[in-house]
Amino acid sequence: MQIGVSSYSYNGLVRTGRLLQTEVPEKAKEMGFDVLEFSTISVPGGKKPEDFAAELKEECDRVGIPIANYTIGADFLQGSCGDLDAEIERVKGEVRVAEILGVPGMRHDASGGFPKEHQRARGFDDAVAVLAEGCRAVTEYAAERGIKTMVENHGHFCQDSVRLEKLINAVDHPNFGALVDMGNFVCVDEDPAEAVGRLMPYAFHIHAKDFHLKPGTHPWPGAGWSLTRGGNYRRGAIIGHGDVPVVQCLRIMHESGYDGVLSIEFEGMEDVLKGIEIGHANLRRFVAEVDDR
Repeated sequence: MQIGVSSYSYNGLVRTGRLLQTEVPEKAKEMGFDVLEFSTISVPGGKKPEDFAAELKEECDRVGIPIANYTIGADFLQGSCGDLDAEIERVKGEVRVAEILGVPGMRHDASGGFPKEHQRARGFDDAVAVLAEGCRAVTEYAAERGIKTMVENHGHFCQDSVRLEKLINAVDHPNFGALVDMGNFVCVDEDPAEAVGRLMPYAFHIHAKDFHLKPGTHPWPGAGWSLTRGGNYRRGAIIGHGDVPVVQCLRIMHESGYDGVLSIEFEGMEDVLKGIEIGHANLRRFVAEVDDR
């Protein structure tokens, strides 16, 4: 199994100018990661996405770290002003960026849900047909370029493992699967181990992530905490420091025969480099312990 890191993990440094996006590959390589995942690259002013993607690819080649995945946002219900065809074409444009990056896979979101003013049925089942149409069109286009596409348990509306399984089976295409984020399930109050077990047959890529959790019956914990869909509290954690059953999820992955990429996605309050470093060491140790059993 390859242990990688998402560029998202370094956002705290990039946003404040302490690290350039073009410096992320060298930093990831320096920290001992096998591969790098790019999450929604911010194209500098005056540059085209394709040209900047080529710069990032060149830098990754220079330092010797492969790019394992490309992660972008999408919304087949509300994106592109609610125009499904336009949103499909926009996401196809991101597939072309992924092709320049040389990645084997690309994750796009499915939807954040119906607009609030929508007056008809607004449940997930009411959206599946449209979401499947969008996802299928994109994955057929990506398949011609040798890129697998996937959705992640992300954004509340399309986050529960049952919903992802339903969408993947509705798309019903061998090039389309899941990016399974073991931590994100807590955002909708779902048990991570149970959810990971359900989605392993569809997993193309996996995120290692941890969260601190507190019940919603407690007082508001303060800055840094967010609410889950069910009104509980969550805060990003260093892998191994939080409440997500990381080792149990790794054991499920191991038993399923998964041997792809496992990327760290760190979003804790701690110092970015220290948080990634400790989480990386813990994850390597956890994976070794599970493999040795």
